[in-house]
Amino acid sequence: MAPRTAPVATEVEESHSIPGLQFNEPLSWRAGKPIPVADLLRRLQALSKEMREMDQEQYERDSFTKVAKELVNPNLLSHKDKGVKALTAGCLVDILRLCAPDAPFTGQQLRDIFNLIISHILPALADPSHAYNKQHIYVLDSLAVVKSIILVADIPSADTLVKNVFKICFDVLSAPSKTSDGEALQKTVEMNMTAMLVCLVDETQALPPEVVDIIVAQFLRTDPKAISGNGGKNKKNGIIDEKQSTLELRQLPPAYNMAKYICNACPEKMARYFSQYFNEIVVDASKTSSHRVPSKNRKRHSDGLDDSDDDHTGGPSEEGISDLRKVHGLLRELWRACPGVLQNVIPQLEAELSAENIQLRLLATETFGDIISGIGAAGPPPPPNMDPAAYPSNALADPLENTASLNLVTKPSSPQPFPIAHPQAYSNYLGRRLDKSALVRAAWTTGAGRILTTSAGGAGLSQQEEDRLIADLGRMLGDSDDKVRIAAVRVVGRFSFRDIILKLGRSGGVDESGSILATLAERVKDLKHPVRVEAMPVLARTWGVAVGEISAGNEQVCALLRGIPSKILNTHYTNDIEVMVLLDQIFFEQLLPLNYPPIRTKNTKMTNGNSQGVKESQGELTDPDKIRTERILLLTRDLDERAKKVFYINQSRQPTLAPYVTAFLERCEEYNGGVMDQNEPQIRDHLTKLIKTFAGRFANPQQASADLWKFVKLHDRRSYQLIRFCMKPDSDYRTVIKAIKELTKRIIEISPSTTASNSLVDTLTPLLYQISLIVYNKSHVPAIMEYSRTYDKSVAATAHELLRQISSQTPEVLKAHVQELCKTLQDEAPTGQKANVTGAVDNLKACASFASKYPKEIPQDPKFREAMTSFALYGSPAEAAKYAVSVIWAASQKKEMLVRDLVQQCLKGFQYGGEGFISRLATLSQLMLLAPNEIDQSSTDAILDIAIKQILLHVRAPSTKSTDAYEWSATVDTEALAKSWALKILVNRIRSHDDADSLPTVAAPVYHLLSNLIEQQGDLAPALNTPPAHKSRLRLLAARLYLKLCTQKSHEALLTPSAFNALAVVAQDSIQDVRAGFLQRLKKYLHHQKLTQRFYTIPFLFAFEPSDEVRSDVTTWIKSRAAVFSNIKSRQLGSSSKVNTVMESVIARLVSLLSHHPDYASEAEELIDLSRYFIFYLQNVATEDNISLIYHIAQRVKACRDAVSSTPAPDAPPTEADNRLYHLSDLAQITIRKYEDIHHWTIQTLPGKVRLPSSLFSEIKSHSEAQRIAEHNYLPGDVEAGVEQLLKAALRASRPGPGKKRKSEGDSEGREAKKTRGPPVRKAAGTGTAKDKKPPARKTAVTTRSPKPKKTLEPKEPDSVERRRSGRAKQVEKSYVERDSEEDDEEMYMVDGAAAAEEPGTDSEVDDAQAGESNAEMDETVVTNQGQDEAEGVENVPEPEPEEEEEEPTPTATPKTKPKSTSKSKRKSTISPQAKNKARLKARPKAKGTKVSTRGKTQQMTSNGDDDDDDDDELSDPPDSE
Repeated sequence: MAPRTAPVATEVEESHSIPGLQFNEPLSWRAGKPIPVADLLRRLQALSKEMREMDQEQYERDSFTKVAKELVNPNLLSHKDKGVKALTAGCLVDILRLCAPDAPFTGQQLRDIFNLIISHILPALADPSHAYNKQHIYVLDSLAVVKSIILVADIPSADTLVKNVFKICFDVLSAPSKTSDGEALQKTVEMNMTAMLVCLVDETQALPPEVVDIIVAQFLRTDPKAISGNGGKNKKNGIIDEKQSTLELRQLPPAYNMAKYICNACPEKMARYFSQYFNEIVVDASKTSSHRVPSKNRKRHSDGLDDSDDDHTGGPSEEGISDLRKVHGLLRELWRACPGVLQNVIPQLEAELSAENIQLRLLATETFGDIISGIGAAGPPPPPNMDPAAYPSNALADPLENTASLNLVTKPSSPQPFPIAHPQAYSNYLGRRLDKSALVRAAWTTGAGRILTTSAGGAGLSQQEEDRLIADLGRMLGDSDDKVRIAAVRVVGRFSFRDIILKLGRSGGVDESGSILATLAERVKDLKHPVRVEAMPVLARTWGVAVGEISAGNEQVCALLRGIPSKILNTHYTNDIEVMVLLDQIFFEQLLPLNYPPIRTKNTKMTNGNSQGVKESQGELTDPDKIRTERILLLTRDLDERAKKVFYINQSRQPTLAPYVTAFLERCEEYNGGVMDQNEPQIRDHLTKLIKTFAGRFANPQQASADLWKFVKLHDRRSYQLIRFCMKPDSDYRTVIKAIKELTKRIIEISPSTTASNSLVDTLTPLLYQISLIVYNKSHVPAIMEYSRTYDKSVAATAHELLRQISSQTPEVLKAHVQELCKTLQDEAPTGQKANVTGAVDNLKACASFASKYPKEIPQDPKFREAMTSFALYGSPAEAAKYAVSVIWAASQKKEMLVRDLVQQCLKGFQYGGEGFISRLATLSQLMLLAPNEIDQSSTDAILDIAIKQILLHVRAPSTKSTDAYEWSATVDTEALAKSWALKILVNRIRSHDDADSLPTVAAPVYHLLSNLIEQQGDLAPALNTPPAHKSRLRLLAARLYLKLCTQKSHEALLTPSAFNALAVVAQDSIQDVRAGFLQRLKKYLHHQKLTQRFYTIPFLFAFEPSDEVRSDVTTWIKSRAAVFSNIKSRQLGSSSKVNTVMESVIARLVSLLSHHPDYASEAEELIDLSRYFIFYLQNVATEDNISLIYHIAQRVKACRDAVSSTPAPDAPPTEADNRLYHLSDLAQITIRKYEDIHHWTIQTLPGKVRLPSSLFSEIKSHSEAQRIAEHNYLPGDVEAGVEQLLKAALRASRPGPGKKRKSEGDSEGREAKKTRGPPVRKAAGTGTAKDKKPPARKTAVTTRSPKPKKTLEPKEPDSVERRRSGRAKQVEKSYVERDSEEDDEEMYMVDGAAAAEEPGTDSEVDDAQAGESNAEMDETVVTNQGQDEAEGVENVPEPEPEEEEEEPTPTATPKTKPKSTSKSKRKSTISPQAKNKARLKARPKAKGTKVSTRGKTQQMTSNGDDDDDDDDELSDPPDSE
């Protein structure tokens, strides 16, 4: 029992039954006669020894009276000797123990006693090496065990003593745990001090505030900021502990443990004290807010927030917020240590969640998130190790991370589940996800992520609660504010690989719309670049660490994450330079890290710190090149078509840019750091052009240009050589990577400043990624060839494809391995009894590509020639035969003899269905192209007889369906395949015809045949019984062969305007696969500048395209081409060359094409419908700079007559074709004017006159007739209002409104019927003329929803047209008489060159118009345009779109449905647009014309059906991707 204070006994009762104290030596002395220290120490030791052996209540208490009186003598209590004090204290605590419960001391004497203990004994415990340390420990032990310390509470005004007890005890435990001698503080000291302080807290009625501050300070010892002197309300108590010198703590500080034990031992009392402490902080912070002085120079805490975040109510000052932040950090740690003391604080903290002040809500939200997650003052744990370059990669089967190795102060820990302990507070916290402030929502997102990653601090979450948080996190990824989206992305980035798969993966993978991973994938295309910068590395890193499981075939991981590379590479289509640079960085640092796999020995510890071995499922670390190649193949295998095109485009940049970088390095050497002996102006000018070219590939071209000039002036020859190593085909992978690393290090060393070096590295690194042979490296070729021969991990087909691409783009890399490739082909050669392996065709294509550039490297031995001949006769599929012929022709020394032999072998005994007859047709087709002069006339006749009579005109499986049947099949049967090759035989014959005089005669039958196939929808049989699936294939092939023929000028001249118009309507075929296939080939040829300008008209017929994918594709491509031509034009302005206006001049050809379109009609409703073509054109081409030229060209059309149908007499009245032209010219003009009004632009008068191509337009000889036509308005009066309404609806549908959140494709489906009407589907009807169409029903006037009076254009009111023109700018002089010029057939342009609309007539004109200056002069045009053009580096690649929907997996420029004109719906209230479209598609025309179908799913074309891959004569071109 603890002793209590009692009056001193005055009389000693004699008791012979109870023994007393035997010690009787004096311990006090008179003044001037002190007892010697030695004697005093001896006496005190004797007394102490005797009393230690006594037990309570076994000795007479009165016998201690004398000794007690002497011990409290000031001479002993204040003795200068430490031993005397220590022994005296030991004796005093024994007396308190023996005399308990009544202490034989007065109150003042007790104060003196505890002053001695507190001031001298307790502090001395910090030194375990002290001479009297045992006595000190004994005193402490007695106070704790006997609980004598509670006597302090009975002393009047004992607050100072209590405060000193706590202060000194915590000081002792927070001092270094070891002395200079290495002796550690005993654990019993900590335990006894803790017990002593708990006893004191229990017995004290009210602890002084300073004591609460001292206890609070101990919990901040885990906060690094507090340890450095910034933490705690009472800073002088923020003592630094040596254990905090490192964050890797294996045990908590003793002072922290003592405070924690005190709080847990006295939860009710401490809860009261902490509640009061928290209230005081809040009140103090509130008081400081009333004394704030506004300052213009002080930035508000809410700067940068939305208007909704700007709180105008009074709130804490910056100092008050700082204090609140500290106390909120304390609350985090208190929950981890002793949640019971916060029972009164949690409701107060919950009230802050609903505070008006944003800063209070923000603090409370952050604090609740960390409390629930079990995160203390030290902050969250470090992020999980997600190293994409580690090998082996992370595996789901790996053991969980060893919790013993975690830092205790950062390890999440929640003693009790917060949602159960405080359900109301937890519910209110969840509601903060809807807070009006973006900062609060961002803080909530961070907290929710931490709750998920820590499983609520280890307490666990229910499945329902976890799913709810995951769903809310997904919503935050799509929040309207970028700060919230960034926070959500960062949260996902802190999930471990296991959590991503097992937690986030429950909602679906990256390809499943609405899942959290899919929403994260959408963020890589976010409108805000900071969001993309955060999202792209997180997504790529996730795939990088999962590559091991993907390689092992883990179905769960593959289903969730295999689509990540596609999502990342598809960002290329945004056409954003910042995204392009970021994409390269992510690709070579996350998806395919340069240092993957890390070179190490088998016994070396894993790079992630775990001692896991190499897993059998991921292979053994023996060949780094093979491991890296496998990762490349896995990545490429899982790419979708669009992403795969981007992947190959990025690799094709290297051979394109390498010559320019080589020239740049040569000029740098000539520049010589600025010291030149000769040609200084030329060298400087050339460097300027090259640097301007390279700088154009960066978002900040000025900074990039400055950095490149710094590099030039550094003149470091070693850097030049390192760059050459990166580009050299002979450099292996190790050499390339070492060169990149050394160059980076060297630039940092030789640069004058750190800022300059960092900026220069940031500029050079993207260029190095683009010019280095990293993927197409010779080190990877052996592994690629090895994988191509096996089906290991399902990458054989991908290996073949990659090998083919390498041979096409960088065949130099294959030089060292071409013999092995040829040997493989020799072993795989087929015979009449044995077929070749499936992958042989890809190897043959690679070999053919290589042979076309390096024929001497191909082996000449007879066995290889025999193998190629076998492929030519028996190769399967037939493309193998074609490539084998290409190899023979390119590399054989006796090619003429081999060709003649091949022809004879193919013709000998040929019959349909015979052995290898398809391969023979393919061989003959290729020979007709490559070696027509080696085939005699009799053989040529025999070949033509086979192609026409035996194949094309013979139907072996007649259709039993209606003659109007027209279908698409995903597979191609033998007969359709044979007809395809037969058709190519005919086309290749005229392609290789070299006699220009006889070409028209030879080509006429083939052109007629192709036109019939197009106009009759692929049916050549006289009985019209061709199978429907054959017809669609043949029609598409005929259209694509027409395009191929037109890539040669001599053949293009044979395509008449009427035939061109028929070819154009293939773009509106009823089958989507036909439309898409035709569009893809058209884009390829236009990109490579192989078609003339008139073919740019065809893509605008996709204005009514019902497929979102195809429409987005063509929109993307048109915008990119318009941007390319705009850049060319900007460089040509002011030069002597004609200004390039390719896209602007298309408007005239579009008017002519539509005037002959099968759907043309002059009724108001149909004209309004036709205006969609012009709207589609303007949306993709028109800008403020070119709108005047477009309007001028459209206006000029009305000054001509139609020359397509016929050439009327000069004085003849306008024909029906002329009237169509004038209707559409007026329609185009009014659409342009409305488009200009909506955008608030101004149409300017242009100097000069436009010349239109005489192949489409003829002059009006009569001036009066021309004047009459120009002044007459051909449009019905209600067209203008309908066009205006349709245009506004189209513009609203094409872009989201300001401040609205963009929705994904899936989100819009549910609302499309409510908000928009279905897109009208155009059809090409009947014979192609208006009179063949059924007359439309009578229509009422067009009205609008606006309450304003209806605008009309009266047909006989020329004043309205003149008034509209005068509103812009009036021309001074205008002639409506067409000038006679022979150039009109080839081009149209403005006379002064101020604004020209050219149609190139020759190949050189095409090059000048579209490519600028000569490549020999290293002009920047090619490289500058590469960033915009490179989306077409491979066939079928849609060009990047300037702006794109942020949340759609596939970039789209238009919504799923196109709004129908409101006015039209009012006119025909009983017939919906959808019903109208269906009615248009009911009847199938038998002959000419096409239609567009609204069939549901798109069927993919197979390679067998689409043979026209252009590799027969362009082996250097990128191959087909179909």
